Amino acid sequence: MTGEIGQLALCLSLALSLVMAIAGLAGARANSGLARDVALHAAMGLFAFVALAFGALVFAFVTSDFSVLDVAQNSHTAKPLIYKITGAWGNHEGSMLLWVFVLAVYTAAIAFARRGGAQLTSAALGVQGLLAAAFLLFILFTSDPFLRLDPPPFEGAGLNPLLQDPGLAMHPPMLYAGYVGLSAAFAYAAAALITGRADASWARAARPFMLAAWIALTLGITLGSWWAYYDLGWGGFWFWDPVENASLMPWLVATALLHSALATERTGAFRAWTLLLAIAGFSLSLIGTFLVRSGVLTSVHSFANDPERGVYILALIFAAIGGALALFAWRAPKLQGGAAFEPVSRETALLLNNLLLAAAAATVFIGTLYPLVLDSLWGIRISVGPPYFAITFAPVFAALLLLVPLGPQLSWRKADLGAAFRALSPALGVAAVAGLLVLAFAAAPALQAACACALATWVIAAGIIQISGRWRARTMSFGACASALAHAGLGVTLLGIVGATAWKSEALDVLKPGQTMQVAQYALRLDNVERVQGPNYFADRADISVQTHGRTIATIAPEKRSYPVEGQAVSDTAIRTTGYEDLYVALGDDRGGGAWVIRAYVNPLAPFIWFGGAFMALGGLASLFGRLRRSVAAASPNAALAE
Repeated sequence: MTGEIGQLALCLSLALSLVMAIAGLAGARANSGLARDVALHAAMGLFAFVALAFGALVFAFVTSDFSVLDVAQNSHTAKPLIYKITGAWGNHEGSMLLWVFVLAVYTAAIAFARRGGAQLTSAALGVQGLLAAAFLLFILFTSDPFLRLDPPPFEGAGLNPLLQDPGLAMHPPMLYAGYVGLSAAFAYAAAALITGRADASWARAARPFMLAAWIALTLGITLGSWWAYYDLGWGGFWFWDPVENASLMPWLVATALLHSALATERTGAFRAWTLLLAIAGFSLSLIGTFLVRSGVLTSVHSFANDPERGVYILALIFAAIGGALALFAWRAPKLQGGAAFEPVSRETALLLNNLLLAAAAATVFIGTLYPLVLDSLWGIRISVGPPYFAITFAPVFAALLLLVPLGPQLSWRKADLGAAFRALSPALGVAAVAGLLVLAFAAAPALQAACACALATWVIAAGIIQISGRWRARTMSFGACASALAHAGLGVTLLGIVGATAWKSEALDVLKPGQTMQVAQYALRLDNVERVQGPNYFADRADISVQTHGRTIATIAPEKRSYPVEGQAVSDTAIRTTGYEDLYVALGDDRGGGAWVIRAYVNPLAPFIWFGGAFMALGGLASLFGRLRRSVAAASPNAALAE
């Protein structure tokens, strides 16, 4: 009955999404309280039934119900429980149901919070209802996760071994929480255009959802990078893969949206631009969905190889973007500008910030889609990789990092640029010293690496100055702490990238037990290789002694795992980290006679890449917590009495 319950729940969810769309839009346009109430209750019902459908799919995976085709193709009784659960979204059909489930969560949150007033909430729910209906139709007619298989097999086909990893278990849900979270900002922007209330109120109402989406995207990208680093065995953390870029593009636009919406809230500036960013952010999320789910790309991230599904998603992209832009064109002549501001002001800094972020997103967009367009239209195949992004993306982002510390030091509308530079002069001095130290003492000194380290130190030191200044003035707030943490996290990540690329050491050798290889300051001695049995795999595990200055400091055990059901082999790397440096070892092929290929890397500062991502997310959480705290305080009875 699991499949039938899930199927029925999806059908009821579709009906409720259509009711919510009609009632929500009617309640906004006709100012009908009854229609708005219907939309609110439909939103809660949508969440309940989509949750039931998603729970039914997870239950089918956990119980190994191979009469469900999706389970038979992506699970196995020998899999550990955690991977039975994650197998529910480790495939195309399940991942699309996860998408709709996250959409239903955000929809229920909009209905529960009722931010921005009844009319704006009603219109936002109407837009969310249209999106939910479109994706539910897509699932029911092209990607049904509850199709039956008769007769059911005794065993399933298993799950791609690359997806059987704790890091990747959380990576897709986090990314979806970010992708789909941008639908809430999109819905509020469309609602503002529908109701004609394209002022600061919609940005204020949508900001918690923007923050939640940005935090989730930041954590999702960080988790994905960490997974690629330790699981794929190549020692890298980012390859400018089109699917990686599919998550980076909406993150860049969401970052611009957060900054632009802040100016819209405070002074009413950039109203039209903020609306366009909200539309662009969700549009790029849909484009990312198209790239991953359409079969256009072949990647460990891609689950679909059916072009008909891609055509449906492409049509949905055109409908969503086209409809939103038509609304914008209709309302644009009536949009009013905010308060005037001087060339030297926080608004100007935010404007430059937005232009640079938009330019960065554009370079990634072109580098990702241009090869696909050439291939599809003219059959010309080209590869766009790190060299292109080093030339186009890196300079734009460097200019952005130069600007980042200035914004928090400038006042709204009119500021003193000299005072801002004086406040940041210690950070400038520390950055200069850091660059000179790199040139003087780095193992492989390079002007580019020295400049990058100086830039990272500039951003980190500026964040510390911002917090310490607020602390001394007793004006510390969650907002000030949030921006300082997020900006400093960006600098920490840059330090990690510089260390792991400019000063990386690599060695490749074939060893027999008792033999030693050298990588940087470490001597690696292969002690033995033994066969071990896992829950659904067997592995060749190497015991390797790590020595430095003739003394053994650790023993590490990389593995080469083979999954009989899936017929695939993967590397399970061993990483010894000090917090500021990683020793990274992967076991390669068996060369016979007891000899094995060993690949080793020493990656200085590599952990900083993910520490920085955590700091950025922590900054977002601080901002979200502060905003929610103010909302709760404003809604309390004491606040009402005080007014």
